[in-house]
Amino acid sequence: MAKNLRAKRGKKTQAAFGQRVGVHQSTIYRIEQETQNVTIDTLQTLCNRLRCPASDLLEDAERK
Repeated sequence: MAKNLRAKRGKKTQAAFGQRVGVHQSTIYRIEQETQNVTIDTLQTLCNRLRCPASDLLEDAERK
């Protein structure tokens, strides 16, 4: 998920991206560093704000 989230974030800062998707910057950081598991609520928030299915974030980046 970390690689997919980074790809969705693009060149935005973690803070700007977090504000856009309604998730705190520190949460974005920990997800991208793979030090935090994602709750269903956070996954749903990300998917709703990014307008993408969960599979877009959860799918193995190398398999895309």
